[in-house]
Amino acid sequence: MSDKLIQITQLDLERLQKLLLDAQATDYRKSEYLEKLKTELNRADVVAPKDIPNDVVTMNSTVCIEDLDTQEQEIYTLVFPEDANVREGKVSILAPIGTAMLGYEVGDTFEWEVPAGKRNLLIKKILYQPEASGDYEH
Repeated sequence: MSDKLIQITQLDLERLQKLLLDAQATDYRKSEYLEKLKTELNRADVVAPKDIPNDVVTMNSTVCIEDLDTQEQEIYTLVFPEDANVREGKVSILAPIGTAMLGYEVGDTFEWEVPAGKRNLLIKKILYQPEASGDYEH
């Protein structure tokens, strides 16, 4: 996580707060990622879904990310845990990379902790954002 102020929609905030509350009754309750997500939400600039810029990663966005060390590009869709599927590139908001990219904009960089160390990643392009497509209820 960084000190960058992130932007999220009011709907995403409400759904993520419910997710955090529900997670307290599961094995996730001891997860450091819940705390990281909570920290991100507490410092976020919350906007109406129709007011979110179309270059910001929101829930259900599909994003092209570039590893700054290897120049490899990967595509991920940021989803709620029940929709996560690694083979389809659907990454959970509770996964480290999911929490890390929420609310960032095209051109932003962030770090992702992996077993081998840290990866420095760039939000290269948003291929799909629900709000930019007029879906404010995703």
